Amino acid sequence: MPEPADALDVDPLDTARQMWADDPASRAMGMELTELGPGRAVVSMTVRRDMVNGYAVAHGGLVAALADSAFALACNSRGSRTVAAGFDVSFLEPAHEGDVLVATAEERSLRGRSGIYDVTVRRGGSVVAEFRGRSRALR
Repeated sequence: MPEPADALDVDPLDTARQMWADDPASRAMGMELTELGPGRAVVSMTVRRDMVNGYAVAHGGLVAALADSAFALACNSRGSRTVAAGFDVSFLEPAHEGDVLVATAEERSLRGRSGIYDVTVRRGGSVVAEFRGRSRALR
């Protein structure tokens, strides 16, 4: 028996789009979604004066937040409501006020309700951080 027409018209990316539309935290940090596809997302953010620490470098927690937002979009891009089960981040280079950071998230593995995603945060051609997120789809 064929599915109803409205069920066929559901775009799996709508789950991620709705999550992003309802995300005041990412908006408050000035993040912008620049690309979204199945298992992939690209989010950018300009480092503001209020985002640097006492050493005048971008606060690591805010760099991780950028990567986490890209990760969240990528793991919600398959149509299931998905949350983070955990992540690890490695900081490789500092970012400074005025730098535009671009986080590119890519799905590495999706098995049942669990996924693994890698996010690279870049400033131009330099890699600022590498992030690996583990996701779990909600029932």
